[in-house]
Amino acid sequence: MSTSKKAIEVAKNQKSQNDDLKGVKYFMNQSLLTIALYKPYIGKEQELNEILKTHVFTLRDENLITSLEPIRIISENGTVIEIFEWRSEEAKEHAHNSNQVLTIWNNMMEIAEMTSLSSLPEASTLFPNFKPYSL
Repeated sequence: MSTSKKAIEVAKNQKSQNDDLKGVKYFMNQSLLTIALYKPYIGKEQELNEILKTHVFTLRDENLITSLEPIRIISENGTVIEIFEWRSEEAKEHAHNSNQVLTIWNNMMEIAEMTSLSSLPEASTLFPNFKPYSL
């Protein structure tokens, strides 16, 4: 095969691979990583753990989050940080209309403050570090 024919073949293969990747990127862009922060009220840490055990199970059961295993870490101020992946914006919106999910979220709000990243002491540092958190 001549050099020019090889170059054309390589270019065709690259275009085909790039077209395939566009589909992957599009699909990947449909999901949303969410960082949820729960600061348990004093003495409510164990209750929060029990609710968190059902939280992800329920979201998965309703097909709202991906199979990506949630990451749970804890801030030095006791805030539990849970990172999970919604399947899509629509899935996230559906959660806000699900009786099962709303019940879990309401139970969480009775025992923990829902807070933001800016409330964490680590938020003011570059490359903050957190300890792993297990249920």
